[in-house]
Amino acid sequence: MKSVMQDQREKSKVICPYIREADYAIRRPWVIHERRLLDYLVVYIQQGLCKVIVEHQTFLLRPGQFFLIQPDRLVKMEGLTDTTTPFVHFDVFYNSDRESSFPTKQGQLDLSAYLHLVQPTFYDAYHQSIPVVLHPKNPMKLAQLMLSLVEYFQHRDPIFQLKAQSVALDIIIMILEDHLPHDADLHVQSNSLHWMTSYFANNLSSPLQLEDMAKRANLSTSWFNVLFKRTYGMSPYQFLLKMRIDHAKELLATTQHSLEEISAYCGFADIHHFAKTFKLKTGTSPGLYRSSVDKRLEDS
Repeated sequence: MKSVMQDQREKSKVICPYIREADYAIRRPWVIHERRLLDYLVVYIQQGLCKVIVEHQTFLLRPGQFFLIQPDRLVKMEGLTDTTTPFVHFDVFYNSDRESSFPTKQGQLDLSAYLHLVQPTFYDAYHQSIPVVLHPKNPMKLAQLMLSLVEYFQHRDPIFQLKAQSVALDIIIMILEDHLPHDADLHVQSNSLHWMTSYFANNLSSPLQLEDMAKRANLSTSWFNVLFKRTYGMSPYQFLLKMRIDHAKELLATTQHSLEEISAYCGFADIHHFAKTFKLKTGTSPGLYRSSVDKRLEDS
């Protein structure tokens, strides 16, 4: 069953929170016996003492603490005193069948009939472990987010529902940022540079500078250079030059633009710089490249 479940989880890792249930949960001492969840559960201990047992590991929680139960984890929860525990059940990742999912009940341990509804865990998605007891760097902010989400969710007005979804996304971001290992943090920063291809494509004719690219990415010049090489396997200058040469090839092969025009469209200083760089990278001059393309077309 595990391999099938893991395959199912791989299908969607697009973060798109969907709140299923959210409330304040004001209760006298209580017990929710063992079950496995289809979705995520975040609980804020606002008042009282709670005990949570996850995969046979016990955690005692006091006011001001938070805990996270991820999908398919064996969990038992107890309120040891009168408690106030704002909570939210929600999907983190997009699932087209999300409206069919539900918070599981006590005793629901076998999820084999609901594999299509089981959310990926954070480890499935990012190969990073998030603890059961959360350790937010700003616990007051997370508490306020939890209370705001619950408050918004109580209203069925579409605007309030959108606000609740927005707060859920803030909570997910906060959890990931607070518990992200250093290496994973670098991975996220690398991923944040994937917009560069579009940026280069839209600015091929402009005199782009490394400092401008780094500023746009909100990074230092040196760190931007490191992350870019890690993402694309070459320096920003080499990548940009490759895009300019590739675009020049396309224009030479498909248009009748003059070499001067192509040089300008592709961001070269002048035709001499264009011709010299093109030959260095392709082994032939722009004129001979165009002639060879024309000859191949004639022969075909």
